[in-house]
Amino acid sequence: MTTVTYRGMLTTNEPNKSLIAGGKRSMGRNSAGRISVRHKGGGHKRLQRMVDFDYKKQVPARVETIEYDPNRSGFVGVLVYLDGERRYALLPQSVKVGHTIMTAENAPATPGNRLPLKNIPIGAFVYNVEVKPGQGGKLGRAAGTHIEVVARDQGYVDLKMPSSEVRKVLENCWATIGEVSNPESKLMNLGKAGRSRWLGIRPTVRGTAMNPVDHPYGGGEGRQGRGTRRAKSMWGKPTGKGQKTRTPKKYSNYLIVSRRKVGKRKATQ
Repeated sequence: MTTVTYRGMLTTNEPNKSLIAGGKRSMGRNSAGRISVRHKGGGHKRLQRMVDFDYKKQVPARVETIEYDPNRSGFVGVLVYLDGERRYALLPQSVKVGHTIMTAENAPATPGNRLPLKNIPIGAFVYNVEVKPGQGGKLGRAAGTHIEVVARDQGYVDLKMPSSEVRKVLENCWATIGEVSNPESKLMNLGKAGRSRWLGIRPTVRGTAMNPVDHPYGGGEGRQGRGTRRAKSMWGKPTGKGQKTRTPKKYSNYLIVSRRKVGKRKATQ
């Protein structure tokens, strides 16, 4: 079992009471109460931090705290604006308590500042990127991730995703400079089944251990191979390494410049 050493990284153990809310998590169930996503349920109670992903308030702010958020892998922090308002924000790696963060059209391209993609230099690393102008950050929000600005042409900016996919995004979309904090998160080893249950992750049963009625790999006497050429889910959909799972007629296909690399080749390229 391994953990992330928070000593020296976080500045407080208690969230800001005015910026938290309760609520029931979906636990993988839909509005009818039926399971729509397997392997979810249970886990420790969590308070929702109301994180501001769109930074609509274009006023300089000072980083007051760096905090752990149980609902995401990166660290969050309280920003204190010049008018006294406080908001939670997803923090980059190099920002410390006391740093000033700006959201403006011509803000300096320094970690934590937010500005439109058209004003961000080529080669810069960004996170919390909008897909549509004014919608709020959607891309690049996991711990340690970053998106690289690789080109700019005809009103679009080409972004290289953590998955190696290169896609176009409108140059009027906003992004935050830097890389998401807590890069050691991916090195964490849960170590035991109980720790998964604390996180709300339920056990995963192998398809080959099921009956034929429950999975395409099920049945047989003793241990069996999957018996089919291509890996598939219990619903017969392609899965596994090296198989294309993107919808062929997806609405955003025209924005994809280069598909992500999958399978064994990805590790060598």
